Amino acid sequence: MTPFRSFHPPHRTLMGPGPSDIHPRVLQAMARPTIGHLDPAFIGMMDELKAMLRLAFRTQNALTFPVSGPGTAGMETCIANLIEPGDTAIICRNGVFGGRLEAMTQRVGGNPICVDAAWGDPVDPASVEAALKANPGVKAVVVVHAETSTGARSDVEAIAQIAHAHGALIIVDAVTSLGGTELEVDAWQLDAVYSGSQKCLSAPPGLSPVTFSERAIQAVDDRKTPVVSWFLDIGLIKNYWSDGGKRSYHHTAPVNALYGLHESLVLLHEEGLEASHARHLKNHIALRDGLEAMGISYVVAPEWRLPQLNAVRFPKGVDDAATRSRLLNEFDLEIGGGLGALAGKVWRIGLMGHTSRAKNVHRCLAALRTVLS
Repeated sequence: MTPFRSFHPPHRTLMGPGPSDIHPRVLQAMARPTIGHLDPAFIGMMDELKAMLRLAFRTQNALTFPVSGPGTAGMETCIANLIEPGDTAIICRNGVFGGRLEAMTQRVGGNPICVDAAWGDPVDPASVEAALKANPGVKAVVVVHAETSTGARSDVEAIAQIAHAHGALIIVDAVTSLGGTELEVDAWQLDAVYSGSQKCLSAPPGLSPVTFSERAIQAVDDRKTPVVSWFLDIGLIKNYWSDGGKRSYHHTAPVNALYGLHESLVLLHEEGLEASHARHLKNHIALRDGLEAMGISYVVAPEWRLPQLNAVRFPKGVDDAATRSRLLNEFDLEIGGGLGALAGKVWRIGLMGHTSRAKNVHRCLAALRTVLS
């Protein structure tokens, strides 16, 4: 019989599209004693966690909490709650995750109308406005703020203004942007926003912070049909994540994972949100300068690049998979390959959260010089 032993993972530097490196304090927090998910001490921690998420999202939304599931669960929470059978939604597609939003909209019985942009380009607000004019009665506009498959940022503030002018809600994917680049939920009047724990927040994968405006909550309350997912129905979940006092049992929360997210948010607020944004930008510039010195070019135009997710075209004649394999096996360095239309054409180099440090930039550049030489 084969003996089974404890798993001891190798030490890697995670510079792909996620997960990012986890701060030692977060790992230590997750190792603390497990308590019940309805324990008064745990409920107090939940309240602190929500307060810190509101600061990170830049919102006063009461319904701000982490969904027990990865960023895709947050995505489905927003779509399943806000889109009913027969509802029309404008889906902005400029990468893999816009396509995933289209598929989810179809699955809940919605009618997706797609506004497309080239992979690597931001979504064009004028195209969104044209689609809204051509389709009166649209329920929601759905857009990816930071498209992880291409490294492109879209102007969700402008798109939100256009959506509201036509009476539509705005749903925003902020999986890769929260904590790493400017995101203003209240100032930009965003209605439903979801993110992920494993990107710029540098917690382990498995939690998806979400926030819903009063306008979005009213839309859920006005539904004519039940939410198709019992587990992701915010009408039920909000009774578990309500502020203070007695909570209704909904599910067994991932207690230790929430410890980790709590500590990661403590770290973010100790640093300061603007300082975090500045750090991500500073390290992006250093990486960009080093890559361009090697003849490696970016997919995205400078004004729309994400500091935390660098999509670059590798030199002609380079074996994509073999190069990334050497980086992993010889340097314990992970970078990501392309997805979808960019598969086999680009590398995606992440500088997210705890990964975004000068020593990691130098390590990545030195390793690439060695392998490419």
